[in-house]
Amino acid sequence: MPIDLLVRSATLDDLGPVERIYRHYVGASVSTFDETAPDHDEWVRRFGRMTDQGLPFLVAESGSSLVGYAVASPWRPRPAYRHTVEESVYVDPTAVGQGVGRALLTELLRRCALAGVREVIAVIAAHGDSADTASVALHRRCGFVEAGRLARVGHKHGRWVDTILMQRSLVADSDHSISYERTSG
Repeated sequence: MPIDLLVRSATLDDLGPVERIYRHYVGASVSTFDETAPDHDEWVRRFGRMTDQGLPFLVAESGSSLVGYAVASPWRPRPAYRHTVEESVYVDPTAVGQGVGRALLTELLRRCALAGVREVIAVIAAHGDSADTASVALHRRCGFVEAGRLARVGHKHGRWVDTILMQRSLVADSDHSISYERTSG
């Protein structure tokens, strides 16, 4: 059931609820490979790094509650990657399935395009043959395509975890179409 949402730029005052949401995923899932939740000072540093680079850090509010957040951060530190970002979307567990993730990701993509980003990468955890199907479905609905899989690159909660890489191009030039085809050996 969709809820009324306001998606807006985050402020330093939002970092407490952001920390709470992220702490849940650190402890209860493999959605993030962090094993310890960052403290408030680290969140302030992260917020400053992203916003100083002109990258979006968004929150979603429903009523007076913050129910999710989304960020874009540099994909890699080398200068040639400056037009590519990795995105992350986290939704309060009480608001999952209510359109929060899609609202956040849609606005994040719009703001990334305005910031001159060309490519957006999603890194989604998968264990064996099972992936975070809700996250994969969300990204597909927002125009992402699967770009690859990295096997057993993380170890958390006593198990090895793969990552699925998904990619969304924010440009439409003809030399930039993404097509990933698997060929048999």
